[in-house]
Amino acid sequence: MNRSLKYIVLPFTFSLLALAAFAQKELPSEQVDVVKSFDAHLLETAKIDVSPGLPPLDTVTRKQTYNVITKTTDVDYLPPSIRPLAMRGDDNQKVYQGYLKLGPGLPASLYGEASYYLNSVKNLDFGIDFKHHSANNTKKVENQRFNRNHFGATGTYYFDQGFAVNGRLGYTRNTHHFYGYNTINEEFDSSYTFVPEEVRQRFSIFDIGASIFNGVRTEADFNYSAGFDYYILNDNYEARENGFVLKISGTKWFQGQHALRVNLTTDFTSFKTDGKQTLNNFFLNPSYAYHGDRFKAKIGVNIASHNDEFSFFPDIELSANIVEGILGAFIGAEGSLQKNTFRNLTDYNPYLESRVPVKNTHYNDFFGGIKGNIQGIDYNAQIGYKNTDDLALFLISDTLSPVVRFDPIYDTVSVFYIKGSLSAPLFKGFELVGTLSQNVFNPKREEKAWHLPSFSVNVAAKYTTPDQKARVTGEFFLENGVPYRDLKGEVKNLNALFDISAGLEYFFSENFGGFIMINNLANNKRQRWEYYPTFGLNALVGISARF
Repeated sequence: MNRSLKYIVLPFTFSLLALAAFAQKELPSEQVDVVKSFDAHLLETAKIDVSPGLPPLDTVTRKQTYNVITKTTDVDYLPPSIRPLAMRGDDNQKVYQGYLKLGPGLPASLYGEASYYLNSVKNLDFGIDFKHHSANNTKKVENQRFNRNHFGATGTYYFDQGFAVNGRLGYTRNTHHFYGYNTINEEFDSSYTFVPEEVRQRFSIFDIGASIFNGVRTEADFNYSAGFDYYILNDNYEARENGFVLKISGTKWFQGQHALRVNLTTDFTSFKTDGKQTLNNFFLNPSYAYHGDRFKAKIGVNIASHNDEFSFFPDIELSANIVEGILGAFIGAEGSLQKNTFRNLTDYNPYLESRVPVKNTHYNDFFGGIKGNIQGIDYNAQIGYKNTDDLALFLISDTLSPVVRFDPIYDTVSVFYIKGSLSAPLFKGFELVGTLSQNVFNPKREEKAWHLPSFSVNVAAKYTTPDQKARVTGEFFLENGVPYRDLKGEVKNLNALFDISAGLEYFFSENFGGFIMINNLANNKRQRWEYYPTFGLNALVGISARF
């Protein structure tokens, strides 16, 4: 037994015995027999080992609720550098500010074109351009020659206050010759001949204009613009014309897509030859366009005034998406006064007399069609009916004069037409554009719509290589022979136009290259105007520069 345990147990045992003896009755005192001495001890016991251990884990999930007081702490830190995921897009084509083309051609001709646009100055866009084209086929057809020149400059400055100002300036000088007598010589076996000065016609036109408009979106979603255009035209037969147009326009947008628009236009023309003619028009054109999810509706009116006479023309169009992005349909009606000024008429027919009447053409156009996009190909097909009063037709002014010139003949003409257009970027760098039109003219007084084409097809294609070093172009043009009345008074049709042209421009270095253009490969000498055959096969070759 453990020694320390003995020291505790033995005294405890003796104490118990003493208490027991004290509690007994008194023993007889006369005799005490001691039998045996008392020997107290504990039995041997087995040792029990007790190993300490951790209490079992509590695996019961309990939801704890914490109350955290919200507090805003200002932390100054640098803004993070946001780096978007890299996405491969189309290669950006390099933009050149300047461009130049210059070269000779056959028959004896010269072509030059130059332009420069400045956009590196803050808030300023500025550009200038110049173009010259001349040709002389006198060796084959006497006085079959022309000379065209144009210079223009335009600039726009965007003010920090939100508005912008535009200014433009231009000068055009075109020279033509009345060489129609050569065809008369062939037809009637005559021998007319003229020096260039006797059959020369030269148009000099000076243009100037300016406008102010909102350069950025306004807080009220209101767009505004106001501007004017002024020109002076002179020819070398003492004809002079001045034109002034003032335009004011305002558009209020609702919900960013519905437009309430009001246009106000005053158009003054003064034409002087032996006497003076004026052609002054005023227009007020309010309209409202509503854009729905799958349709657009525009309703408006064009109020026109000339010589204190008012005319009301429709300005209505309704379009709807039938198959989203693929097929849409539209229908509408519009009308206006279209000026036949000396400038407009000679742009269309440069062999005009210098003393002509100028008039307005009144027209109403009712149309409908479809448009859309199929696998990246944009298309538009339209059918319509147009009634016109005082439409300009063209006949020879003096059938006895060898110097062939034309007069405008005004007539009421109804026109039924079908036209369509197609734009097909078939693959990267390639563009194909085509147009077709068919007109059916029904004059009221004249037998035919003199010198107006009724059918035309124009297809143009262009391919630019990915590195922009080469550009190939091609064009096909087909037009019917226009009706005319010959010198004997008989109604006939001129020959049709069939024209194929091609061109190539290639840059040998970053900035310099060359070009070649071949026109009228079929050598078609069609007469667009009676007794005036066009140039046959002709070509240009030269150098190109870009910077």
